[in-house]
This record gives sequence, C-alpha cells and structure tokens, in this order.
Amino acid sequence: MTTNTEDLRRQVDALGPRFHNLHLPGGLQTVPDHFIGGDFPRFKWDQIKDSVPEDLSGWRVLDVGCNAGFYSFELARRGASVLALDVDPHYLAQARWAAQQFGLQDRVEFRQAQVYELARSTEQFDLVWFMGVFYHLRYPLLALDIPAQRTRRMMMFQTLSLPGKEVYTDTADHPITERAPLLDPGWPKMAFIEHRFSGDPTNWWVANHAGIEAMLRSSGLQVTGYPADEIYVCVPNPATAAWKWDTQYRSVVGERVAEEEASTA
Repeated sequence: MTTNTEDLRRQVDALGPRFHNLHLPGGLQTVPDHFIGGDFPRFKWDQIKDSVPEDLSGWRVLDVGCNAGFYSFELARRGASVLALDVDPHYLAQARWAAQQFGLQDRVEFRQAQVYELARSTEQFDLVWFMGVFYHLRYPLLALDIPAQRTRRMMMFQTLSLPGKEVYTDTADHPITERAPLLDPGWPKMAFIEHRFSGDPTNWWVANHAGIEAMLRSSGLQVTGYPADEIYVCVPNPATAAWKWDTQYRSVVGERVAEEEASTA
C-alpha cells in the first residue's frame, strides 16, 4: 500500500480521468469535486446500503459495469466474493489499482467483458449489482435476461428513466387495431436514443417506470423495494420469465444453458 501522499496523488492523476470518487486509506479522494454533485457514488450507496444484507459472507456477487470498483469494494467489505465486469480497460486499471490500496485484491476479481458474454456461462450469483449500465446497452432485454437467470437471491437494478410513475393496468392483451392504449403515459415503453443523450453516444434507451417493472418481470424478477429514485430491489420469480418459452433467448444462450436454467428455476 502506498503511504506517501504526494506519490499517491501522482498515481491517482496518472490513472485519470475518473468517474468514481474513492476515499483512499489516509483520506485522499480520487474525484473530490464530482460533476454530478456531492460525494458520488458514496451518496448513492448511503441511500441503498440498508437494502443489502450487512453480512455477505459466502455470497458470490456480480458487479456489472464496475467502473473504478466503488460498489465492488463496499460489497467485498461485507464479506462477499465479487466478480466485477467492465468493458473499459481504463476503468479496470483504476479498479485493480484501488483494490491493492484497500487490500481487497483477493476478494474482487476484475474482468474485461460485456454482460452478453455471460450468455454461455452457467455461473450463478447470490447478488447481481446492475446499476448505471442498462441504458448504455443496445440489446436491453437480452442484457437483462442473462444476469436475471443467474441471480440466486437478489438483484440491485438501476437505470435512467422517463419522468412519471404511471402504470397502465390493462396490458394483458389488446386487438391489433386497438393501439391507443400504447400511447398512454403508463403503458410500458422505452424511448430510443438514435444519436446522443447528455452528449453520450452510448446512451441508447430511456424507459418509463412501468416499462422497467415490466421488463424485470419478463426477465423473471420481482420488485420488492425502491430504496432510492430509479433503483429497484428484485428477487428471482421464474414464474413470470418469458425466457422459459421464448426461443430467441434459447438461441442465444444455447440449449444446454437454457435447460440447466430451467431445471433450477
């Protein structure tokens, strides 16, 4: 562990720019003046940490889109073994460096990968941490189906959402000529971002509240809590999972994986 403050600051700067503000041993912070405002993502963690068991000993955790590792480290400190994924080698370099500073390198495994790459794997996780990623994914339901079917106990899910909490209740079926309900603010829907949103070309989708909950149900998850804005605590509920009958999902993950998932559902 580095103890010289000036040397530590040089290392922090050398790995910039950064998105996660990490409080390093000794008090140095990596992004003390975050553009989001406040101490991010610590203030977000403070809103949701009580929704996660204090003791995660024996839990296997998947952190999708780990960035510099803030959430991975918090979950590892509670005793979990964490697999942290990100597609950006820059952020993974920050995370691996920080793990050494915190002495957590044996509890967190970092891997450069897309969430889709879990499709042919049957590895299961007690907790899936899926925050700040969904709206960046071009193939959203596939990206949700895959980790949902690997969630043993709970998922913490967050995504950018449209304004409003309306929910249209009569979504079971409608004639093809009856399309007006689709325009109702409470009908499950997503806005597609063709070019950029907030200057980011990787922002693809912004769903409404009803759409988020409908997609979670369709992926075999049940919402059990709302610890903060745009955040959903979920538990497995295979009874609502469309992947059980949808052949498109089976064609992606393969028959062997789909059959193994069905046998444990």
